Amino acid sequence: MKLTKTILTAATVLAISLGGAMAKEWKKVIIGTEGAYPPFNYIDTDGKVKGFDVDIALALCAEMKVECEVVTQDWDGMIPALLAKKFDAIIASMSITDERKKTIDFSEKYYNTPPAIVAPKDTDIKGVTPEDLAGKTIGAQSSTMHADYAEKILTQSTLKTYPTADEYKLDLAAGRLDAVTDDSIVLGEWLKTEAGACCKIVGLVKSIPEIHGIGAGIGVRKEDTDLRDMFSAAIKAIRANGKYKEINDKYFPFDVYGD
Repeated sequence: MKLTKTILTAATVLAISLGGAMAKEWKKVIIGTEGAYPPFNYIDTDGKVKGFDVDIALALCAEMKVECEVVTQDWDGMIPALLAKKFDAIIASMSITDERKKTIDFSEKYYNTPPAIVAPKDTDIKGVTPEDLAGKTIGAQSSTMHADYAEKILTQSTLKTYPTADEYKLDLAAGRLDAVTDDSIVLGEWLKTEAGACCKIVGLVKSIPEIHGIGAGIGVRKEDTDLRDMFSAAIKAIRANGKYKEINDKYFPFDVYGD
């Protein structure tokens, strides 16, 4: 019995030693974002990717003491690109949903804001229920929880999806859509612009966790649990040390972290 215990102990030490040797030491993390979802991520006039997501990414990397590089990727190809190891993490306002968790893993959330419905100012739409939107053509960005919501809940409406948010905004402004659904912050920022002067927020949509998820998280490959945990710890740290508030207040008049 004693011999068996000794052998097991030696085997355990060896396994830990080998595991430690095989564990990845994260010195540089490449972040994938979209660059077409202002104010969270966008390409500025100087050609650089900026926004809340980007500032949060840089702050988290600084907290984790790793070098950080941000690259852009079309939204529809975001998860495939992560799995293909084109980058190490997604920080692109990607909601934590059960469907996505079948393929990738997520950190804790780093913000959570409600969805909304926007329509032209002269719309006859009175609310955001399926009945209010019956017979209407609704625009949404493809492969998002908002498109998923429209498809599953707004079944009396016609859904039209677009590769980017900019494209559905153009169609709404041109009168080719009756309404659109997206994050309330994204839509609210657009309404402040000249292009968005056509339209108004009809109302906020009550989030359904099974569809909308539990907030935006940082997506990583399932095997990179150490990186996932590093990001989660860093999110808590910047929330505690004031860096999150500093970034939040640069973009928003209220705390977007949510409940």
